[in-house]
Amino acid sequence: MVVRQQGTLDPWQRWLAMERISQLVENAFMIAWGYLQATGELGEPEGSARELLDIIEGMIRRGERRRLLLANVAIDIYKQRRMRGELTQGQRDRAGAA
Repeated sequence: MVVRQQGTLDPWQRWLAMERISQLVENAFMIAWGYLQATGELGEPEGSARELLDIIEGMIRRGERRRLLLANVAIDIYKQRRMRGELTQGQRDRAGAA
């Protein structure tokens, strides 16, 4: 039996957690993408994909794990930014980040 410090995961558990997070990102992204595409609100594909992924990944980093909430918030933020003309459309912003 391997004794580990509290809070650390063995490599197999870390791999499983990564796999689940990648599935979560993929599922939330596909929900948001499908909705925006169906409603005709999806902009240029590369920039739109980057924007949606950035929104979803940011929420996951802050601890959110609910797939539908991730998708719905990504849709709302994307639509707000598009209305205000803030989407990067695949170009780098002033700070140099994509």
